[in-house]
Amino acid sequence: MSRVSRRTILATALTAPAVARAAGRNVLTFIPQADLSVLDPIFTAAYVTRHHAMMVFDTLYGMDAAYRIQPQMAEGHLIEDDGLTWRIRLRDGLLWHDGEKVLARDCAASIRRWGTRDGFGQTLMAATADLSAEDDKTLRFRLKRPFPLLAAALGKPGSNVCAMMPERLATTDPFKQITEMTGSGPFRFLPKERVSGSLAAYERNASYLPRPSGEPSFTAGPKHVHVDRVEWHVVPDPATAAAAMRTGERDWWEAPTFDLLPMLRRAGLTISPPDPLGYIGALRFNHTQPPFDNPALRRALLGAIDQADYMAAVAGADRSNWNDGVGVFCPASPMASQAGMEVLTSPRDLDGVKRAVAASGYRGQKAVVPVATDLPVLKAMGDIGVDAMRRAGIEVEARYTDWGSVLQLLSKTGPVEEGGWSAFHTAWSGLDQFDPAAHAFIRGNGKAASRGWPDSPRLETLRENWLAAPDQDARQKLAKEIQLQVFADVPYVPVGQFLPRTVYRREVTDVLGGYALFWNLKKA
Repeated sequence: MSRVSRRTILATALTAPAVARAAGRNVLTFIPQADLSVLDPIFTAAYVTRHHAMMVFDTLYGMDAAYRIQPQMAEGHLIEDDGLTWRIRLRDGLLWHDGEKVLARDCAASIRRWGTRDGFGQTLMAATADLSAEDDKTLRFRLKRPFPLLAAALGKPGSNVCAMMPERLATTDPFKQITEMTGSGPFRFLPKERVSGSLAAYERNASYLPRPSGEPSFTAGPKHVHVDRVEWHVVPDPATAAAAMRTGERDWWEAPTFDLLPMLRRAGLTISPPDPLGYIGALRFNHTQPPFDNPALRRALLGAIDQADYMAAVAGADRSNWNDGVGVFCPASPMASQAGMEVLTSPRDLDGVKRAVAASGYRGQKAVVPVATDLPVLKAMGDIGVDAMRRAGIEVEARYTDWGSVLQLLSKTGPVEEGGWSAFHTAWSGLDQFDPAAHAFIRGNGKAASRGWPDSPRLETLRENWLAAPDQDARQKLAKEIQLQVFADVPYVPVGQFLPRTVYRREVTDVLGGYALFWNLKKA
């Protein structure tokens, strides 16, 4: 039977109307942090889409709990020609959900699509002269220059994971969403059961072949699935979600609010920090429009930032929930340092900040700062940031609205008089601020950068040098230089690290750390 005809027959069977859940099936019910509004992991950096992608798709490499890159779909790789040729061999037994074999050409197309959108991927593809399939199981990279972090790029577990998909999907324009969820991961997505804003459902992929050896650890190692089905139930109201957990209606709540943790603990639920890297808040400036196109003004505002104020507003008085004294890189990263940190950790001097603001040439231009009211963390950070800027002498117009409207506003590039914006607050996983390869907010590539569009050739040069560095000592030295340059250019300001908790019922055990992963866990 031909590949196309076999796919057609199998795909038809897999998308037939869902049969009612059989009694006695082992079903895990999960409350995600947000609705799964986008399915394509290349199209968006949203973490909820990443969690979905890690169920449905697989990656060539994974990362273990010690932050080491390990082969996943790959059996291993061979590096030749003084680092200019990489051959990656796929392991045996890999199948797409439609029953077809995973081929090297599928993976090559997947990498190209991912490399168009992801920052780390863009850097890898810029260093690649040719990417091809030597045979059905062997990928070959021919590089323009050595790229020691090639496997790390393909196995990055943060936003925009390098998800493998069939060639027919991977050749889709990366700026156009795919909606067919044919992967090779440990779960199959059930599109017939998806209800926007309410439900997403998955079933165990009986054809999935875990790695034959090793221990499950974060996104690396064997992925053994012990539940038959996973249901994501979207519950926007925290009180309703908490009640569902207490009564046993739901098994796992990904992101409870900090104020509800004592009550959930008293209810006998298991509460743990899923990710020791946490999230790091950021105040991001628009570098293309007044008033924050002025680097002297951005530097002046460093003295107005009190990370403890930000984090107490986000996570309360319990300091086990947050850290201040946080620099450019996640505190757990070997790239973190104290270089230049006195700009954030020295005693705050408001009068000195006001003098620096005046000396910067600021003349009262309005700063529009959107604040999301429907996401408690962003609302708290926005309140603190708006107050800090006003006390520093900045004329601030705070625009309180929902996150969706904030995103629409942030897409505008014009001045505030034409509906533009000046600064906003957000938070990224520590994984996405672990090192210069992953950290989007230290990019200084102008219009190609993320919202804010800073232009810093020096930052770009330092990042390129870091990627080409021969060893860890050289990378750490360059990371210190990058941090010093960030405090000079101020593409953004880190405002502290908070450590969200996750909660699940006692019947759920062996949950892997890192973020919401659905293999290895068991439900009694």
